[in-house]
Amino acid sequence: MAKKPLPLGTWGDIWTMPVHHDSRGRPDKFEARANYRDFDGRTRLVAGRGRTKTEAANQLRTILKDRAKRAGSGGLQATDRFSVGADLFMANLKALVDEGVRAPGTYDTYKYHLDKNILPRIGALRFVEATTPRMNMTIVSIKDEIGVASAKTCKSIISGIMAIAVRDGALSLNPVREIAIVSKSRRTPPRALSKEEREQWFELVNQDERAIRADLVDISKFMLATGERIGETLAVLWADVSLDAGEVDCTHQIQRVAGKGLVRTRVKSEAGERRLLLPDWTVDMLRDRWNAGMPSDSPVFPDSTGGFRDPHNVRKSLRDVRTPVGSERRRELGRVLRYHRRQAGFTQQDVVNKLGWKKTRITLIETGRVRLDEQEAGVLADAYQLPRRERAALMELTELAGIRSLADELAWVTSHKFRKTTATILDEAGHSARQVADQLGHSRTSTTLDDYIGRKVRNPAAAEALDAALRPIHEDDRQVPEGPGH
Repeated sequence: MAKKPLPLGTWGDIWTMPVHHDSRGRPDKFEARANYRDFDGRTRLVAGRGRTKTEAANQLRTILKDRAKRAGSGGLQATDRFSVGADLFMANLKALVDEGVRAPGTYDTYKYHLDKNILPRIGALRFVEATTPRMNMTIVSIKDEIGVASAKTCKSIISGIMAIAVRDGALSLNPVREIAIVSKSRRTPPRALSKEEREQWFELVNQDERAIRADLVDISKFMLATGERIGETLAVLWADVSLDAGEVDCTHQIQRVAGKGLVRTRVKSEAGERRLLLPDWTVDMLRDRWNAGMPSDSPVFPDSTGGFRDPHNVRKSLRDVRTPVGSERRRELGRVLRYHRRQAGFTQQDVVNKLGWKKTRITLIETGRVRLDEQEAGVLADAYQLPRRERAALMELTELAGIRSLADELAWVTSHKFRKTTATILDEAGHSARQVADQLGHSRTSTTLDDYIGRKVRNPAAAEALDAALRPIHEDDRQVPEGPGH
């Protein structure tokens, strides 16, 4: 029976022999040899030398490992650590960012999750040890400790690294492929602003001086008129706008890139590059903003110095509108609670640790920026061990300060809700899913239908159509009930 050949890139037993002797006839140089099966299928004799048998054998092993690595795919090996694959994955992603294929924000997000959530858990693991159960345990731990969204991002990163390992032959299959992230919470359906809520939003921003200074009125209008993302809106130059034709080119976005600051880059997909027709009122709004002396390469919505605005800052301004400094009663309640906390000898972090609340919640309550319900007030009163009289006064003040404001009603509104609102308006006007997707810059209509068009909206036309189609059946089969009065 023929002897089974060595696997490619491996070697057989190592043997040593003396190849030189000193003047006294003692061996002072040795050669170690082994049969190595190259990647062309041929077995060759490879040798290494040293002053002792051990040194020669170690030298040969180094030669063989280096030869296997160079002669193979030139990529990952089964014995390489996961961190080596992560470096290769990020280098490939960086090249795609430099070519404009991937967004810089994607690189920053992946780098953050690799450094913070993935490498500390499995960075030292070797690919041969990366089994599906072990990868599943890693992703589940990220989900439990950090959240579902982070777990999904980390799964994508790990899967991408494992895909490179499969390509290079370090793995035979991707161990992440069969892993599913199960969330206990139901998916939040897309929500858009109704006609009444749109009117309430502009009432809210028009009465807030900070919102007016932040140019949120016109930014909100432009996003609703176009369906552009906030980064796309802030990247629009006057050169991209044709007031005569009533059009705007959407080709770029503003992103904050680590080490570079604000960068204007092309949108991340070909579908995202689009030319949009503007409503007449939007053209009028832009004409009012236009100044003949403005350079064509200046942004339509600039910062105070005329440069690009940071999307993060604009989102913060939107949050400030949604959670404004409350009424005097709400501010008074915050001051009272801060006083009681300090009297109890607690810091905000102490309360967070004691109650399991987020620290931002304590801060917002004590600055009068959010409503405090009576149950939460009772929990704080218990934590601060308030006497009966002070507790009663606190609960009375909580009730007075709890009257809902317009900002409370619109606390769910974010910049992305404008985009969903645009999609819903077009859908209700009878536009096809493809037309709405083209407006938003989606390559797949399923994304538009599933994530952007508001659902659970009453549709009178549906009831009318069903009534017209099915009433004859009802009338024909209708039976008059028997009994008194019939």
